[in-house]
Amino acid sequence: MNAKHEKYQRLIDFCKSIPPTPTAVAHPCDQSSLEGAVQAAQIGLIAPILVGLRSRIEETARASGVDVSPYPIVDAPHSHAAAEAAVQLVREGKAEALMKGSLHTDELMAAVVRRDGGLRTERRVSHCFVMDVPGHEDALIITDAAVNIAPTLDEKADILQNAIDLAHALHAKEVRVAILSAMETVNPKVPSTVEAAALCKMVDRHQITGALVDGPLALDNAIDPEAARIKKIDSPVAGHANVLLVPDLEAGNMLAKSLSFLAGADAAGIVLGARVPIILTSRADSLTTRLASCAVATLVAKFRRESGRTMG
Repeated sequence: MNAKHEKYQRLIDFCKSIPPTPTAVAHPCDQSSLEGAVQAAQIGLIAPILVGLRSRIEETARASGVDVSPYPIVDAPHSHAAAEAAVQLVREGKAEALMKGSLHTDELMAAVVRRDGGLRTERRVSHCFVMDVPGHEDALIITDAAVNIAPTLDEKADILQNAIDLAHALHAKEVRVAILSAMETVNPKVPSTVEAAALCKMVDRHQITGALVDGPLALDNAIDPEAARIKKIDSPVAGHANVLLVPDLEAGNMLAKSLSFLAGADAAGIVLGARVPIILTSRADSLTTRLASCAVATLVAKFRRESGRTMG
């Protein structure tokens, strides 16, 4: 693995010392999703339970040259049934993580967030990208760029706490959160700046815990010490953020994809706030990114076991 993936490689290597996480893989019925699950199993990240139409999984395995004989298969007639069955495995305590196969994200998430029989907690479900950006010393957590479209202040508080808990699960020495906007001053005409200030006050009042949090901050002065110095921003977060809370899904999606396509970053994806971590991968993801997503879920599951918290 080249230097571009060094942060992910450290993460994967660390997880090799942890027992594999029992993981329900929903509808792994194409080559990329089946190979991703099996390769993560082969290096000891997960212990997969393949959930889907047995004949189709076996046919995909034969066509891809993948051996699925070591792994249990739970037969489910179609993708919707596979999502429901995978969630049920978690409810029965047989799986400590969920992994998306070749079904739509909203199909899997519909089974997760069902009020009757799903995996809801008191915490809002949210997505985090753990991004390996070349030339940037630390991995960057970006949230939420995939689940919550236009989160309210209440929802942002949950999204923020989920991301802080994730950073602790990933063994960040210090969690430094920048609440992003287009500027670093509070402007009543820009609602995200007002909400950033409110979130910071919630941190002061211990409604949100576990991190240094500052905002509003613009992206440049959140991650670049020189930009923060020029703007004379006196903050332990400015210039050194390792978690970026975005104003809405559109901003987060553009930021994450800009880093991926213009800066060559990789983006491991995880959904938090449910009873167990949910591994969300894209068909376009590299093998390294798929493995990193599994490694992140393994660390979250370990954090959950050791702390007694569901991260939700």
